[in-house]
Amino acid sequence: MQQPGEQRAITTARHVLSALISAGIRDLVISPGSRSAPLAYAAAEAEAAGILDIHVRIDERSAAFMALGLAQSTMRPVALAATSGSAIGQMLPAVMEANHTATPLLVLSADRPDELHGTGASQSTRQKTLFGEHVRLAANVPAGTDPQHEVQRALLALAGDQHTAAGPVQLNLQFRDPLTPAQDERIESQSWTAVEPGQWQAHDQLDRASLPVQQLEPRRSVVIAGHGAGEEAQRFAHTLGLPLFAEPSSNARFSANAIGHYRPLIAAGMDRIERVVLFGRPTLSRPVGQLLANPAIESVIWQPAPAAWYEAGRRRETLVSSWSELQEFAGTGAEGWLEAWQQLDAQALEVRQRLSRESLINGVDVAEAIWDHAPEVLLLGSSNIVRDFDLATRPAPEPTMTVHANRGLAGIDGTIATALGLAQGSKKRTLAVMGDITFAHDASSLSWTPGDEQPMVDIVVYNDGGGAIFSTLEHGAVDASGRYANAVERLFATPQQLSLPALAEAYGWQYARAASKEELSAVLASTQPANLRLIEVPASRSSLRAENLELNQQIGQLAWPEL
Repeated sequence: MQQPGEQRAITTARHVLSALISAGIRDLVISPGSRSAPLAYAAAEAEAAGILDIHVRIDERSAAFMALGLAQSTMRPVALAATSGSAIGQMLPAVMEANHTATPLLVLSADRPDELHGTGASQSTRQKTLFGEHVRLAANVPAGTDPQHEVQRALLALAGDQHTAAGPVQLNLQFRDPLTPAQDERIESQSWTAVEPGQWQAHDQLDRASLPVQQLEPRRSVVIAGHGAGEEAQRFAHTLGLPLFAEPSSNARFSANAIGHYRPLIAAGMDRIERVVLFGRPTLSRPVGQLLANPAIESVIWQPAPAAWYEAGRRRETLVSSWSELQEFAGTGAEGWLEAWQQLDAQALEVRQRLSRESLINGVDVAEAIWDHAPEVLLLGSSNIVRDFDLATRPAPEPTMTVHANRGLAGIDGTIATALGLAQGSKKRTLAVMGDITFAHDASSLSWTPGDEQPMVDIVVYNDGGGAIFSTLEHGAVDASGRYANAVERLFATPQQLSLPALAEAYGWQYARAASKEELSAVLASTQPANLRLIEVPASRSSLRAENLELNQQIGQLAWPEL
């Protein structure tokens, strides 16, 4: 119970939320629970005053991934609140992803006061430092104390500094009873007029002073744009006339410099590449990894600010934070260098189109249909589907969409919830595409809380009956040999029995089915779809390994053009 003279729990919660709103935080994702009740009531007051948006999720794991999507869409921190105990532990996967993608999530973990810890009190555990090294800071506000100092520490840690990337923070709030407002308090009588919503300030102190292109040496350099590289990777390659190897979620995969089939073509050009400039994080391809690891090829990484995805000194690339130094290293494209890659890319497209099946839909067809549809916001699920997009999507002349993917740890969890957060944050129709196993892993996130504004979301499920990516890896060879009976199918592919129409009906989503590329294009182009739409694309993975091997073999045999 509350001690004489100490601050009431709801007063602490009001002070915390006031400080967050004043710092520019606009969104709170919250799950139901008793110990977090002071935060819930204070948030309801702030929302009634028009200065905070509340998003309710009954599952804390789903809530955390929704907060991740919100933060990445709005480019500002999002607060995440839940009751004590295992509820906080459910947030760990999303916090880990946020750690590796420098996403500022603020976990407001409600907690029992110290006197209840170790006594067997319900829902009490040692949670003050639960997230370990995956948060930039773990701060604690003891029950009944002024939270201001710890809140300011949390806000500073969220933003990062010149030595540390932005990222998730845990603010543990210990609350004593009573957890509810006083008897004479009403939601409409609480005054939040003194709280002035602020603007989140992101750091940008980048040196982009350029050298005149004519001063640069001609070289056979390539630019790799990994996840999160951004449009500056494209601008760099375009300005210097260099080939650009851009992953779909780099948001740099456009212009004539982008080589769509770079992944299987790297082998053809490996011996000719002199230098590599890396933007963002490369996550999709072993050929890119082999290129970056090649000791005969010099490489640098553009890092004007601290990176969250690797530890200092653990990569071989030289760190560069000066734009002019980066230009000087790369040089301009040697005569015929870009044109040779463009010609190879065109030949690879011809090979792929020749090998493509005419009657049965595959992942490449799905990728092409969605890329041509050009949704405003696109989320790519992990495993095989993101690689289908990497292989099959033709670089557009200009950027046409914003592409997201959970590539921090490249897990399949929370993909649907992340899409919901992206849609809520952007206020734009969002398309998320994923395999059936990724969908099954997060299917409960289809649940939507009545009373919350519905986002506009299309979930496209490429349902080929299991985890197809393993057949394209070394496990496919083990399976084909028969040496381990059905172990690969049972333990890796893990096919599930799911009725997507039944799930759509249960959760209140509109259901559609597309059995061909043309049908999928027609469904996506339909006018006035429901806000929440689930689109199933039934397919087979039986020939995927053979198709992959043949495609890579034929593209790998392409001769280097003589220009």
